[in-house]
Amino acid sequence: MSEELLDLHQLEPARFFEQVHSFEFWFEAVEGYLHGLEYGHRRETPEAELSAAERDRLITVLCNYCVGETAALEGAGGLVQIAPNRATKIFLSTQTVDEGRHLEVLVHRLRELGVADPELEIATRATPALLEFKRRLLALVRERDWLAALFAQNVILEAMEFTVFQAHARSADPRTREVLQGIVKDERRHMGFGENELGRRLAAEPGAAQRLAAIRHELDPLVFGSFRDTLARIGGRREEGADLAEHYRAAVARLGFA
Repeated sequence: MSEELLDLHQLEPARFFEQVHSFEFWFEAVEGYLHGLEYGHRRETPEAELSAAERDRLITVLCNYCVGETAALEGAGGLVQIAPNRATKIFLSTQTVDEGRHLEVLVHRLRELGVADPELEIATRATPALLEFKRRLLALVRERDWLAALFAQNVILEAMEFTVFQAHARSADPRTREVLQGIVKDERRHMGFGENELGRRLAAEPGAAQRLAAIRHELDPLVFGSFRDTLARIGGRREEGADLAEHYRAAVARLGFA
């Protein structure tokens, strides 16, 4: 799979719009990195030996990833209804499929780790910060606030997941690492779409940037709370929390929302 496909946010706006709003491009993109995988990892990838405590921490982290991906799935599906044109609706339908696949592979990973009832575990282990983020995102979708909902979904949520999954993949067991690396490839595409769509909207509505800054001010504490909880569960050092926060800020800034 080419770097061009992985770094869509770097394409010129006209070329980005032409390429990304199609199922044809989506088929090419996902085939490039899903070929030969079953539920997000290769069949031959070994299952790591984890202690009971390590397994329990990983299950909690994956349960919260499922909450985030459920928010992304419901958010993307809702955005299809309020998207301003057919090309954007088509893109969001591909993103909805992506988010559904992410949720599926994460739930399957929980089952591989011995979780008999993933739904119960997710409900039990979900952290308040992430649940509140999900509530606020879906409220913006229900209010049919296209600009704000897209910002919360394709900039804040996607940048948060991109940052956390990349960091976790570096220290994860082999199967979890492959699952997370595959999800990250989709997050790049979703972030690129958000940058392009919001950039064009903000150019036409300069006053909207201040409103989005206020939304980010409300949501960032929930993002950082999720970072702290994830690090605590995967055994990260306190200083890594600052690194995660800085990577998240950099990702958002790169998308044009400093």
